[in-house]
Amino acid sequence: MTDKDEFGPITRNRRRATITSAKSETVKLRNGATAAATDLTSGPKARESLTKTLQLNEDSKQKCDRYDKMSCHKLQESMLSSASSFRNYRGVLNWCVVMLVLSNARLFLENLLRYGILVDPIQVVSLFLKDPYSWPAACLVIVSNVFIFVALYTERKLAMGSISEKVGLLIYIFNLTVILCFPMVVVLKLPSITPVGGAFTLGVYTILFLKLYSYKDVNRWCRVRTQVKARSLSRSLSCPSSPSASSCMQSHVSYPGNLSLRDMYYFVFAPTLCYELNFPRSESIRMGFLLRRLFEMLLLTQLLVGLTQQWMVPIIRSSMKPLQEMDYSRMTERLLRLAVPNHLIWLIFFYCFFHSSMNFVAELLRFGDREFYRDWWNSETITYFWQNWNIPVHKWCLRHFYKPLLRRGAGKLLSQSAVFFASAFFHEYLVSVPLRMFRLWAFMGMMAQLPLAWFVAKFLRGRPDHH
Repeated sequence: MTDKDEFGPITRNRRRATITSAKSETVKLRNGATAAATDLTSGPKARESLTKTLQLNEDSKQKCDRYDKMSCHKLQESMLSSASSFRNYRGVLNWCVVMLVLSNARLFLENLLRYGILVDPIQVVSLFLKDPYSWPAACLVIVSNVFIFVALYTERKLAMGSISEKVGLLIYIFNLTVILCFPMVVVLKLPSITPVGGAFTLGVYTILFLKLYSYKDVNRWCRVRTQVKARSLSRSLSCPSSPSASSCMQSHVSYPGNLSLRDMYYFVFAPTLCYELNFPRSESIRMGFLLRRLFEMLLLTQLLVGLTQQWMVPIIRSSMKPLQEMDYSRMTERLLRLAVPNHLIWLIFFYCFFHSSMNFVAELLRFGDREFYRDWWNSETITYFWQNWNIPVHKWCLRHFYKPLLRRGAGKLLSQSAVFFASAFFHEYLVSVPLRMFRLWAFMGMMAQLPLAWFVAKFLRGRPDHH
């Protein structure tokens, strides 16, 4: 009895040590210990306990996998929530296009049932000519060549030093003033000029005014640069240069070699308002591209005429009575009816003029800079729209009006207001004079863009989502 009592505590201590070591090895294996640690255990019972523990872990893992496969929920946001990362709404855009086509098809069918077919291509001729034997608008366009010759002659005299800069400036002021006033007086005094013919003529003279203003500025900058180089160089600019430099300059025109009739008329017909001595040129004329643009011009012009005669003219005629009676509710209804065809015709005109027509002329003249518009349809502000929908005018305003004002010390707000004022003047000039009615609607509409641009930029501008 004494022997058993003496060896009993020793045996129990050994068993406790064995179980403790087995548990520690189990913990080690759970924490990523190597399988070699099992060699430290002793006895079959410890190994059996370890095997059971590993089997339990494997069973629990399989149960978790089966539970994950059966689970159908996870932490996520709704697609239309601002916290969601979903951004593909192309299906919604397609849906809106389908709804737009269906609604406009209904309006077009309703128009046909009510008015019948009103499209008359022969009537379009009467918009330009009252008398088929009298072409006053075309004659006015031909007379515009006189002002081109005056500008070219003035620049040649300035390059030779025959007249001073002040005299040249006075000639330009007179020439540019007459360009704006002469066609206006003729359109107002000559009743044979139709409103459409008058608008076309004034548009041509306005473009010529902007082109000759740019022609004057660029040539003046060239004279100033030439004088600076002449003062900085120790030898004359007329001295022969190295063969490599001369061969490089053969493909480029330098001042005053640009003062030729060919260079002037290339600029007059080029689809740009900003003059340069060396325009970027394409390598060749692509006949396929040229014919596609010509087909678009002919097709879209007919579509514009048809939509105007069939859709807009009847609504405008039905709006005369509410306007005379000052019936504001019916006037509002007529304006809303005009909104859809007005937007559609404006979009067709934009594509026809800024893409088809200007690309046609650019391809014909191998004019390389084809950026006539940017993504104005993604505008978040009024300012971004006006800066991107008509790039030739925007470049002219920036180069010859906005930046010179900044260089003379004017602030940005004042310079922007001056640009909008000039734009409002030309809009009123092109609307009121051909219609022979001065109501300042176009002028006030353009000047109203200033507070509207501030309001949209301040309160309605798109903000990025926060995730």
